Amino acid sequence: MKPPVDPATASAVIPATARREGTSVSAPSTMPVTRAMFDRLMVPCYAPASFVPVRGEGSRVWDQQGRMYIDFASGVAVTALGHCHPAMVRALEEQARTLWHVSNWFTNEPALRLAQRLVDATFADRVFFCNSGAEANEAALKLARRYAHDRHGERKVRVISTLNAFHGRTLFTVTAGGQAKYSSGFGPSPAGITHIPYNDVGALEAAFREEGGDDVCAVILEPMQGEGGMTPGTPAFLQAARRLCTEHRALLILDEIQSGMGRTGALFSYMQKGIVPDILTSAKGLGGGFPIGAMLTTDEIAGVFSVGVHGTTYGGNPLACAVAGAVFDLINTTEVLDGVKARHALFMEGLKAINARRRVFRDLRGEGVWLGCELDEPWRGKAFAVMQAASDAGLLVLMAGPDVVRLAPSLVISLDEILEGLARLETALNRVLVKD
Repeated sequence: MKPPVDPATASAVIPATARREGTSVSAPSTMPVTRAMFDRLMVPCYAPASFVPVRGEGSRVWDQQGRMYIDFASGVAVTALGHCHPAMVRALEEQARTLWHVSNWFTNEPALRLAQRLVDATFADRVFFCNSGAEANEAALKLARRYAHDRHGERKVRVISTLNAFHGRTLFTVTAGGQAKYSSGFGPSPAGITHIPYNDVGALEAAFREEGGDDVCAVILEPMQGEGGMTPGTPAFLQAARRLCTEHRALLILDEIQSGMGRTGALFSYMQKGIVPDILTSAKGLGGGFPIGAMLTTDEIAGVFSVGVHGTTYGGNPLACAVAGAVFDLINTTEVLDGVKARHALFMEGLKAINARRRVFRDLRGEGVWLGCELDEPWRGKAFAVMQAASDAGLLVLMAGPDVVRLAPSLVISLDEILEGLARLETALNRVLVKD
């Protein structure tokens, strides 16, 4: 039997710089919290709002002072069924009493049930689960390169992407995104990525003509650019991508991290575009607020990933998959998907009415409940100011670049909440968009 460890001896081996003597910490559930703690404690990757949300229900959020906000942001298109949906809470509670985690040395029932739902509803035969959209896109790009390597040789490595795209924050995905502000300063970036203007068929064809197109392993596209300004892909552009990939034995990757899971009025946006991808990525709305991502593909393509080639510790976590299964069952219904289209019409009618009373929008675009409101010429660059003014008016909105106010509410937001939120948006616009 080992002798007991002397606490005094144990503490002596801990460097003095690692200890804070006499520090008293409140219990986690009762510790007072202020917004200022973020600036003191957190790595400064974000600049959160001045208020701290503490509770959500449906499309309403309350802060520490009890003030209510209408949520037109959904955590950047994440809380697809609103906050604390009863079906999601029930699924989480039931799974939490059963099994929280197993490693990928095992499988689990919620992951297999969710995978079966996704396969049954899409083009795909195989699913890879992970934790985020960045992970899903990283897996997709690695799979595309491995597939090209194994099937067509070492030269076929080039990826065609678009300017102003957003595919995640890993070094590979941020390089694929084509926005220097996110990729600069991190040392050598992965090579072999060509960026073209979005919706430019001629540029896409020219990119394939380089080296005869024989070195292109994949094209990665968002069906509608989100961070890049809420710009829908034109049918001509998306169909050209499909055609060129087929002709040149390249894979078409559709990034549906934001556009998927009912956001545009179909389960996945590709179902409205007349094309079928080789690889599709999903996250955000897939878990309705619980972290999960997925990469979907075919049997033939998935076959180049063998045991140990790729993985992730938490991918396919039982808690995440149980919640995502409940989300999927609710979204993949005629009632919800048709409801998204009806809500789109109400949003567009309300936004056009605001613009008729006082012209503030140069363009209103988007699909389903994923809308971009581009500010008119006198107000260019003020999307952030509008976002701040909206929170002051009790409304949560987003921005997609400096000129576009982005709306991405719950798919099931009530009609009354839409009307109230639009009224609060108009209040915010009237406060900010004043002539000098």
